Amino acid sequence: MHASTVQGPLDPTLIQFITSQLSIQVAACSDAGEPTLVRAHGARVSADGCQLTLMIPSSQARELLACIAANGRIAAVFNEPETHRTVQLKGKDARIEAISADDAAALGAYVDRLAKRLQHYQVPEAFSRAFYAADPADLVALSFSPSAAYGQTPGPHAGEPLKPGSTP
Repeated sequence: MHASTVQGPLDPTLIQFITSQLSIQVAACSDAGEPTLVRAHGARVSADGCQLTLMIPSSQARELLACIAANGRIAAVFNEPETHRTVQLKGKDARIEAISADDAAALGAYVDRLAKRLQHYQVPEAFSRAFYAADPADLVALSFSPSAAYGQTPGPHAGEPLKPGSTP
């Protein structure tokens, strides 16, 4: 199956979805194909809709950061816990950057919203807050141009390319 090529800005509906305090996993792999994964703590999209930035804890992502530095390949999965709606975005030009003051300030809202979402599954709020807590001083940003998009919501269309303008 061919990837849905992302050319230019991300669709506004997709931007709204991926920036709505979802559960986010970020993956990379070495040049030898060895995978590594880390949980992200928020996402933002550039004003022009062409760059996606994810905040990750550097202390938990040493291997992932080494892979990004070596080859720039990245995949990010965005999951809405209550519905399992899921999207995967891939890129080939990821780079490591410092987080902005706005990123650090947004961390609390990210944890608040995700903790509330997980209450749908009777996950105690105190557990969610502890699980998703991060020290802003430990966060780094991964920025990239999404080049492929897939719908990953469980069901008969999981893994299919996400069509431009379609909802996740």
